[in-house]
Amino acid sequence: MLVYGIIKMSRPAQLLAIILVYLYGSIVAWVNNANIDLNAFFLGLLVVLLVSASIHLTNEYADFETDALTQRTLFSGGSGALQDLGLNPRVALVSAWWALLIGSILAVIGFIFGLLNSMALGVLFLGAFLGWMYSLRPLALAWHGWGELDNALLGGVVLPLYAYLVQNSEFDPRAILIFIPFGMLVFVNLLATTWADREADQAVGKFTLATRWNTSRFMWIYLAVAAGTFTYLGIFNQLFPPPAGIASLLVIPLLVWGFFWYTRKHSPFPTVAAMAVYLLLQITAWGSVLLGR
Repeated sequence: MLVYGIIKMSRPAQLLAIILVYLYGSIVAWVNNANIDLNAFFLGLLVVLLVSASIHLTNEYADFETDALTQRTLFSGGSGALQDLGLNPRVALVSAWWALLIGSILAVIGFIFGLLNSMALGVLFLGAFLGWMYSLRPLALAWHGWGELDNALLGGVVLPLYAYLVQNSEFDPRAILIFIPFGMLVFVNLLATTWADREADQAVGKFTLATRWNTSRFMWIYLAVAAGTFTYLGIFNQLFPPPAGIASLLVIPLLVWGFFWYTRKHSPFPTVAAMAVYLLLQITAWGSVLLGR
């Protein structure tokens, strides 16, 4: 039961999404003339999965009270493992420390043996810091209105950038510009996800944007960021291969659906779908360019 609970709290579905984001960042690096290093790829992936699991576990620990009150969905409200299995919240915290420790040790070993470079290592530890500070003190960003931005940067920009640097030790600012639209869609998704938990968050004093802003303001922010994503893609279209730019337009109907669904339904499904479809389309588009060479 304990092992099952730890696995469930690690959020396997989200770890699968992390694998896809990691693949996205790697393919972008390969298209931009990085050598394909599969040893570095798989070690880097194992490390980031362990670090990501530690972040999920800290979130389960910190959100024990709010997760007990909220109406859980597939995309919000935590895993429910602590509540359903009657586990002490400290199980999540101790497990998080072990996952972070093992991941960090493997990362350092990879660096010593030349599989992970210093740039990738630096971004990895930056991501670990942002992820832990999302939930835990002293910053507890998710509890003070900064969690949505932190998580969007972490999952939408830092994670694919880490994957990019695992394959390419030479930092290129254009890589960040390529990943920003995905980060914007992650932010839109987080607006919807935190909206679903707003009542439970407010009850325990967790001040997310959803507990601070009214419905009208939330709708305008949603619209502005969603529209801004495609404005950005239009302005920086030269950074993307033609298939990637064209494919991204297929996400627009999902975002429109999400706009009319948003704040009216409890589930954040449309924005989750928009984020996931964009990611899969980008992987397919960039991958087609790579295979065409």
